[in-house]
Amino acid sequence: MFSVNHQKFMEMDELSLQNVPYFFIIDFLTENVEIFKENEIEKSDLLVDFQHYSNAKSKHELHKKIEWKSYPETLENFKSGFDKVQKNIHLGNSYLVNYTRKTKIKTNLTLKEIFYHSSAKYKVFYKDFFVFFSPETFVKIIDGKILTYPMKGTIDASLENAAEVLKNDKKEKAEHYTVVDLLRNDLSMVADNVKVDKFQHIDFIKTQQKDLYAMSSEISGNLKPEFDGKLGSIMKKLLPAGSILGAPKPKTLEIILEAEGYERGYYTGVCGWFDGENVDSCVMIRFIEKEGDELYFKSGGGITHMSKLEDEYQEMKNKIYVPIY
Repeated sequence: MFSVNHQKFMEMDELSLQNVPYFFIIDFLTENVEIFKENEIEKSDLLVDFQHYSNAKSKHELHKKIEWKSYPETLENFKSGFDKVQKNIHLGNSYLVNYTRKTKIKTNLTLKEIFYHSSAKYKVFYKDFFVFFSPETFVKIIDGKILTYPMKGTIDASLENAAEVLKNDKKEKAEHYTVVDLLRNDLSMVADNVKVDKFQHIDFIKTQQKDLYAMSSEISGNLKPEFDGKLGSIMKKLLPAGSILGAPKPKTLEIILEAEGYERGYYTGVCGWFDGENVDSCVMIRFIEKEGDELYFKSGGGITHMSKLEDEYQEMKNKIYVPIY
């Protein structure tokens, strides 16, 4: 279904079966799979700050007033891809499409400073090429149990009763149900006894621009014996991540490639840390990439038949933030 870097996934299997710790990065289309054993991470100009693994030095001081400007595309521009997505949804080709854009930004922060000073569950700086500060876990594997935490639905936290409004918003709710269903199905390919443990959990995300609430759920299962210890095979089966693609996966991918008209690259791919026994991985969102001398922030959101153009355009812009405060 997707072009796959077979050899690298096999290498991931071999290392995880031998209990060798390593960090991995996989791009959106699973065309590029990079593996760094623990002793190679430093040499590769890779900075990682996860909950259970970090090679980041102590926090640097920031002695400047942050400048941050974004230059979002026009509503008309956004609309052309949005209309392609909606047309496909109305034709029944997809019922949820994650539509993303790239936005030029200007800031006096370097990618490394953004890495060191932003607050997030998962942060990576890679070769002065990209940095991200992601709130979204992809999968965790702990003692043969696999867990995933799809995140769908965000709202400006300053709105009155924002968390309740988010939980009860018809469009956001439908989107969340769809992603939970999709991820439950995905996990069933590699695990037995898959169940939803927590539904519509609300997370608070603090940023310099505005505070947001995001909605997530927890799904878990027990790894099937044939996938036990085979991290590469698990990733190959589960990717691209359902929460940043949509459903059904193969057709939705075609729609995305046509509607977006730019390459996501590593944005919305996944990366993770295998400690020799367990895995913690994240979806690479809240993502800034360097192209020549320019910086671009990639962001987007889920589109369903209930989506309104202006709301989706606003959500895409809401996500262009840096969590430094």
